[in-house]
Amino acid sequence: MTSRERILAALEGRAPDHVPLTFWCFGFHAPPGLAWETDRRPVPYWYSKRLEHIHTLPHPWQPEDELKRAEAWLSLGVDDILEVSVPWSQDPEVSVRDSVIPPGAPAGDPRYPVMVRRYQTPSGLLRHAVKRTGDEGHGWPVQPDYVPLFEDYNVSRAVQHAVASPPDVPAIKHLFAPPDQAQRCWFAEQVAQMRAFAEQKGLLVQAWTAFGMDAAVWLAGSQHAVILALDAPEAFAQLIEIIAETDYARTELAAATGGVDMVCQRGWYSSTDFWSPSLFERYVHPQVAELAALAHRHGKKFSYTVTTGVERLGPRLADAGVDLLYYVDPVLDKITPEKARELFAGRMTVAGGTNAISLASGDNERIRREVRHAMEGLGPTNRFILSATDALFPDTPWEGVQQMIETWKEYC
Repeated sequence: MTSRERILAALEGRAPDHVPLTFWCFGFHAPPGLAWETDRRPVPYWYSKRLEHIHTLPHPWQPEDELKRAEAWLSLGVDDILEVSVPWSQDPEVSVRDSVIPPGAPAGDPRYPVMVRRYQTPSGLLRHAVKRTGDEGHGWPVQPDYVPLFEDYNVSRAVQHAVASPPDVPAIKHLFAPPDQAQRCWFAEQVAQMRAFAEQKGLLVQAWTAFGMDAAVWLAGSQHAVILALDAPEAFAQLIEIIAETDYARTELAAATGGVDMVCQRGWYSSTDFWSPSLFERYVHPQVAELAALAHRHGKKFSYTVTTGVERLGPRLADAGVDLLYYVDPVLDKITPEKARELFAGRMTVAGGTNAISLASGDNERIRREVRHAMEGLGPTNRFILSATDALFPDTPWEGVQQMIETWKEYC
């Protein structure tokens, strides 16, 4: 089987020739002997184009890097998935003005400069302010010299979120809108380049298309988003509707594009760490079901990412039509292979089985134990993809990854 055939078999509950093994890369240091150069520039860290549009990386990650990473994993006998992200547009009537408040100034921060971005929109003015705290270096994303609308690191650095109060919500429709014609053409070109390579190498192509509750948290902050849902439900429902409309358009574009095999929705901020089950049922489940049905109408698979609360939320994601759940994590979420098999076997394919924390532990026996437990517990379901929750990071040692691969090969 090719990697694509193997993963599709797992997604459909058919017996693959062996359990697939995949890794997401989030600044993973290139393993010995597998580094390359792009445009005469060393590529020291591996990423994925799923990070496109939401992170600023310390070095460019070009389409050819996505292909070279896949070739590197294939050379080790490991599966990989080519990834691409769908952009969104902004109302051309929006104007943007950037400024910086120095440390210690009024309305600023006593220690850090505060970067401010003001959006003048047809529905009013929005102000988004975050502290400029500097970078971690060594492969981690860097902080840009402006305030992007969507960025994980904005949440913890925020001085004022874009949605600071209910009256701010209507302006978001001007900042997060469906892809325009130029972006549609750009996306088609990206996929066309990947498609030729994917067909040659036997690889699956996955498009990241929807933000869901992640966007709500990026826009309003983790605590304020929940407060908004409870104290101003009409405004919060309007915010979710704006996000859902653009998510739907982005998903429809990807699902209708030849060469895309699967579309994926982010859901890191959709778990019970943030939302009660009742809020999940009201705001998350219906949107997931709608996007899954859209993907299926176009003959594409639908995947969803949530790494905690899976025992409670996972069955409802299966009910919504999710084909692949990233991730089953025995370390942070403490969901065992036996429990995952009980909940999902025959209904939904799951990825996971171990965690990047385990790979970084230096404890080879721990890694072997978790991999064997996952392979023996979930492998026989034919609906399992072995992976480390939720990525290989700059501090993930190659030795831990090697141990995981070697243990997995015992079952191939």
